Amino acid sequence: MAARREADGGEPALIWERPEPPSRPTPSPLSRDRIVRAAIELADTDGLEAVSLRKVATALDAGPMRLYRYLSTKEELLDLMVDAVYGEIPAPEPADGDWRGTLRSVARHTRRAALRHEWFSDLLAGRPHLGPNALAHLEASLAALHGAPGFDDIDTVMSALEAVNAYLVGAIRKEMSVLHAERVTGMNEEQWQQASGPYIARLLATGRYPMLSKVVPDAAHPDADTSFETGLDYLLDGIAVRIAR
Repeated sequence: MAARREADGGEPALIWERPEPPSRPTPSPLSRDRIVRAAIELADTDGLEAVSLRKVATALDAGPMRLYRYLSTKEELLDLMVDAVYGEIPAPEPADGDWRGTLRSVARHTRRAALRHEWFSDLLAGRPHLGPNALAHLEASLAALHGAPGFDDIDTVMSALEAVNAYLVGAIRKEMSVLHAERVTGMNEEQWQQASGPYIARLLATGRYPMLSKVVPDAAHPDADTSFETGLDYLLDGIAVRIAR
C-alpha cells in the first residue's frame, strides 16, 4: 500500500487519510475523482502499462506536476483505481441460511467487475486493499455470511471468503490471459484450436499421452461462464464438507 511520510517524520500518511486539496478555478480543474476516472479509461483501453502520471495528466490537459497535489506516486493512483472498481461491485446478498448464495454472489459480482476492467485482476492479489470501498465490500461480505449455518465462528467466515477470493484471482487471471492472447494473436479460441489441431494430433498419435488422448475428443470443453461456475461449485462443495465436520 503506497504511503508517504509526513514532514515531521511521523507515521506514514496513507492516501485515504490525506485530505484532497481545494479546487482551483483553472481551465482544467482537477480532483482525485477526475484523475482516477482518466486513469481507469486509459487502463480499460490499453492496459495498466498505459497508465502513468504523465499520460493521465495529458488526458486531463494538465501538467504532470499538478497531479502531485492530489497523490504522490503511481502506486497510490493504482490504489485509488482499485478502490473505484470496488465501488462498482454490489454488496453480496445476505445469506438468510443460504451461504452458498452469498459466496456465489461475491464471486459473480467480482468477476463481472473484472470483465469490465481487465486490468483489475492484476491488482486483486497481494496485501488487503484498504480503500473505503474495498473495506465496505469486505465488511458487507463478512456481515452477509456471519451467522449462516456453519458460519458462527469468524475464523470460518474469513477462511471461506479467503478461499473464494483465491479462486477468483486464479480463475479471473486465467480468463483475462485468454482474452489477451486473442487480441495479441488475432485468433479466438476456436481458431487457435484449429491452428494447433494438426500438431496435437501428431503428438497424440505417438501414444505417449494416453490420458490426453481421452481428454481431447471426449472431455467437455465448456465456455468461460460454464467453466467459472463449475469451478466455483467444486469450491463450495469443499467448503460444505469442511463446515459439516
